[in-house]
Amino acid sequence: MVTQPIDEFNRPASSSSAASRIPPSDPEVEALFSGWREALPAARKYLPAARDYLAASLWRRAGLRINETVMLDIKDWRPDLGEHGKLHVRFGKGSRGKGPKPRLVPAIDSVDALMEWWLRDVRHQFGDDYLDPDAPLLPSERRDRVSGSCTRAGDDTLRGGLTAAVERWLPAWGDRLGPHGLRHYCASSLYARGMDLKAVQELLGHEWLSTTTRYIHVHSEHIDHAWAVANQRVAARLTGE
Repeated sequence: MVTQPIDEFNRPASSSSAASRIPPSDPEVEALFSGWREALPAARKYLPAARDYLAASLWRRAGLRINETVMLDIKDWRPDLGEHGKLHVRFGKGSRGKGPKPRLVPAIDSVDALMEWWLRDVRHQFGDDYLDPDAPLLPSERRDRVSGSCTRAGDDTLRGGLTAAVERWLPAWGDRLGPHGLRHYCASSLYARGMDLKAVQELLGHEWLSTTTRYIHVHSEHIDHAWAVANQRVAARLTGE
């Protein structure tokens, strides 16, 4: 059973659509990505397949929006920042027409290893522009007619890569799982593993915590466990243990 970690009275009015955004379970997501990962070396078009896998991994592990992913440049990977490195999301979604809202996204949950693999083993195969910090991190196979550099992979291209992977390795989800669904999965997965709501909010780039709560879908057993742990902490403080 999957539920929201907030009660009916505190749930935002627009959360009625949340049920339709409940993401796949951990085993289902792992089956999707493990199948996809193992098939990469034999892919008919390895480079776009690897690129689409990386993009979907950023949605799954770091909760990036698809447009934020599209607009990443090579310079936006900052391995020098923090314990794991950070992605500089320069085109984060602003609220109420305020324009882009940049943020630094920690490369947690193996994102650092994925970025190292991408920049060491794959990105240079698209073209020599991999040395240009302003070149797109996720390039298209097409070239700019003037400069000869790679153009930027579009959102439809990246979305299509995920759709094809879901149809092959998670067919039960068919058209139900897209980039935004993986963003919901990221939030739910991190919360279930112990990350507090405020940290999830900052990772996703939400202005309001109430928005983040609509992204959290956890199994009822997680709530029971959290309740038991909280009671144990209270008991420990009272007994001085």
